[in-house]
Amino acid sequence: MARNLAELFAYLDALTDRADLRELTAHLTKLEVSDELDQHIRFSTRSYARNLVRGNDHYQLWVLCWRNGQRSPIHDHRGSSCGVRVLRGTLTETFFEFAPNGHVKAVFSRDLEPGGVCGSEDTDMHQVSNLQAGQADLVTLHVYSPPLIRMGTYSLTDTARGEELMAI
Repeated sequence: MARNLAELFAYLDALTDRADLRELTAHLTKLEVSDELDQHIRFSTRSYARNLVRGNDHYQLWVLCWRNGQRSPIHDHRGSSCGVRVLRGTLTETFFEFAPNGHVKAVFSRDLEPGGVCGSEDTDMHQVSNLQAGQADLVTLHVYSPPLIRMGTYSLTDTARGEELMAI
């Protein structure tokens, strides 16, 4: 298992297909991260910021930066395994499923502290939020394998389905 960023890159660069989610999250769980990703920590006032660190045809590794109150849309990970590690702050992950009437409903939320890891793939629906007290920031490390090109998005207020293209 990857104990540092160089070992994580070696694992990811050796992929020839989609990463197994359990293996990916195991690597992220063992990972020790120091200040080597600080150059990729950049925030936006409009929305959470996605900062590409590295990637190829089989993966992309991003640092996502969240100001207080920012959150992702409710989304899935079409065709991709996604592993997330909290670097700074507390991440709130909310899980969703379809209700009998076709709307989506929240079914569970949890908080992850620094070092916490979560994973999802394909049709798993969730939302990531920075809901900490005060003005605390959140910084997370995300690996998508293969790269997440488009994600399905969902609304709490209607049954319409959307799609968000994940531009670099």
